[in-house]
Amino acid sequence: MTEQKLQSDVIRYLESNGCYVVKVVRATKDGINDLLVCWEGQFVSIECKLPGREATALQALNQRRVIEAGGIAFTAFSLEDVKKRL
Repeated sequence: MTEQKLQSDVIRYLESNGCYVVKVVRATKDGINDLLVCWEGQFVSIECKLPGREATALQALNQRRVIEAGGIAFTAFSLEDVKKRL
């Protein structure tokens, strides 16, 4: 599986459950996570990584900023990770 396939699977799952999803291709800020999601009125930032890989320091910093602002942010290594977190 590639990260792009994981992202596609996650997007399909989220949209089928009524979420609004934006896949970030290019942003004005470095380190923005792959997917920005509105889930049940909550802001969610998801970085998709293959098992064994980790979010970069800048991606992790942006996740902490989202959490500090009251949102949800995490790194997903599988579709199951997303289902468990949400």
